[in-house]
Amino acid sequence: MREAVPYRTFADFLAERFSGKMQKLTVDAGFTCPNRDGTVGTGGCIYCNNSSFTPQNGRGAPVAQQIAAAKSFFARKYPQMRYLAYFQSYTGTHAPVPALLKLYREALAQPQVDGIIIGTRPDCMPDPLLAELKAMRRSTFVMVEYGAESSHNSTLETINRCHSWEQTVDAVERTAAAGIETGLHLINGLPGETPDMMLATVDAVNALPVEVVKFHQMQIVRGTELARRYEHGEANVWDFSVESYLDICVEIVRRMRRDIAIERFVSQSPASMLISPRWGLKNYEFTARLLKKLLLSKF
Repeated sequence: MREAVPYRTFADFLAERFSGKMQKLTVDAGFTCPNRDGTVGTGGCIYCNNSSFTPQNGRGAPVAQQIAAAKSFFARKYPQMRYLAYFQSYTGTHAPVPALLKLYREALAQPQVDGIIIGTRPDCMPDPLLAELKAMRRSTFVMVEYGAESSHNSTLETINRCHSWEQTVDAVERTAAAGIETGLHLINGLPGETPDMMLATVDAVNALPVEVVKFHQMQIVRGTELARRYEHGEANVWDFSVESYLDICVEIVRRMRRDIAIERFVSQSPASMLISPRWGLKNYEFTARLLKKLLLSKF
């Protein structure tokens, strides 16, 4: 019997939309980002090394080939599994609309793929693309996950995000109005942010028509501008211990609107790339500790 979880999970969200077990398959379609290629800026986010969260055997391969390879990994143990193609790497809408639709439709045409999740930025959802996704949503599952990171414009400027919180609000509201499931990606512990600022972002998210949120702790990864600043004592990041981050996550659950599903609280970069924090915990181990702490708290 499943232990009670005092918040809405991503599994709960999926169970309302699909009859069986679902698994996301990460697709790397070869995109870049507008704050890398000069569209709105250069250099990218100061913390970003895409290699820290993107499988390295996919980039450059056709979408169908990537999905087939990923499915083979899960199919051995779960032959009845169904899948969602997840366009995760860089900015998943940063290309001409016809080229994007070709990639999305290629993913949806693969056997056992029942929908797509598109990871992108709030300043990269033009109305023509949104109209196409609205039409696509009539026959399949479509979700857009916006990398918002923070509700504080001062933080967004510090990390070279090159978009504002107001653009996040606009993108989320337009996407929800189109009838498309909408998620937000947020980072706890960004440079210059205090725990109170992190919780203020939760309050700001609660005011939006969002179905899913993803959090993770700020990770300092080799090969990034943030790593360079960290090595020179200039990073100004909150130095979370496991216990202090658990406390923040408990407060996030207390504040988060109850109908919003929380997909995750932590992420884990490869050990060879990670500088800090090095907690020595797998994601599931952290989540188990958080659940125990939540169940001991008063909700």
